[in-house]
Amino acid sequence: MQFETFDESYLDRLRSGDPRTQAHFFAYFSQLMQLKLRSRLRTVHEIEDVKQETFTRFFTALRAGKIRQPDRLGPYVNSMCANVLREQYRDHDAKVTPIDDDAGSNEIPDPGADVEGLVLAKQLQGKVRQILDQMPERDRRILKGIFIEEREKDEVCRDFGVHRDYLRVLLHRAKLAFKAEYLKTINRPPPGESAAGAL
Repeated sequence: MQFETFDESYLDRLRSGDPRTQAHFFAYFSQLMQLKLRSRLRTVHEIEDVKQETFTRFFTALRAGKIRQPDRLGPYVNSMCANVLREQYRDHDAKVTPIDDDAGSNEIPDPGADVEGLVLAKQLQGKVRQILDQMPERDRRILKGIFIEEREKDEVCRDFGVHRDYLRVLLHRAKLAFKAEYLKTINRPPPGESAAGAL
């Protein structure tokens, strides 16, 4: 690639919006930035973002009369491009939270969440699973299908070979059975503690 030299008349033509000069400027510096960025950024989209932001800042500075050394135009654009690239790295790092590979869990708690609330939610989930496991198979499958797997009711009807009206009846019965089991569970004393000791 042949490197260009620039003078005041070139800058004047850029300021006045001369189409040929602007086309040359975009083509020339696009090629230079492409060479710089392709080894530093992973996607074409990221490269284009940096190039467009650099061009936007350059023309803002040009209109504000901040570019006074036309012979330093190449280093000026290069430096501006490097600044945009650094900002992009910073933004990316701010969005990415490193995850310890040995954490052993895909669940990342919200730092603002109430820890006690999370523990209680976990205990409740365990209790719900325990109750479902103790229920008759049909009731268990209906409740899981509708509330846990969030399947369409028509699909559940096909699985059970029933109409929507009868599914409503089955679902109502299953919910009542679940509620009865749940109430029994929460009123039962913890293992190792007698009913008298729980009072």
